[in-house]
Amino acid sequence: MASPDPTVEVLLVEDNPGDVELVRIAFSEAGLLNPLRVVTDGEQAIAYLRRKPPFERVQHPGLILLDLNLPGKDGREVLKTLKSDPDLKQIPVCILTTSDEPKDLVACYRLHANSYIQKPTAIADLIDVAKQIKQYWLHVVQLPPVRSTPSAKAAD
Repeated sequence: MASPDPTVEVLLVEDNPGDVELVRIAFSEAGLLNPLRVVTDGEQAIAYLRRKPPFERVQHPGLILLDLNLPGKDGREVLKTLKSDPDLKQIPVCILTTSDEPKDLVACYRLHANSYIQKPTAIADLIDVAKQIKQYWLHVVQLPPVRSTPSAKAAD
């Protein structure tokens, strides 16, 4: 089992401020102490991960929690972009969405999502999900090394 690394950052791509706050609460209640970074749309997510302004100095996250229903570039488009980028495709992406549509689930796995989680409506259930994310993604799984410096591609 991997040793937990509290420096591994989690990137939450979520446009709903209420959901962002609930995830923050759930992480806190679950004892998940890893830094949680938030971007609110698909374009910001791509800019963050490619270290475009204003994100030139960010570290790549060890895990991405991605909502599907985002303004502009939606989560499916973000997932497709990430998984087709040689510098980003190794970062695990967990879909965290309200969608229970089988077509969304299948589409996300076809685009190489690493997991698909339907957002619970009750905070207690969301805390349980946060505990499971902590246990599996940050304790059990060995995540790929995080690059802390921009690549030549990101500097373009």
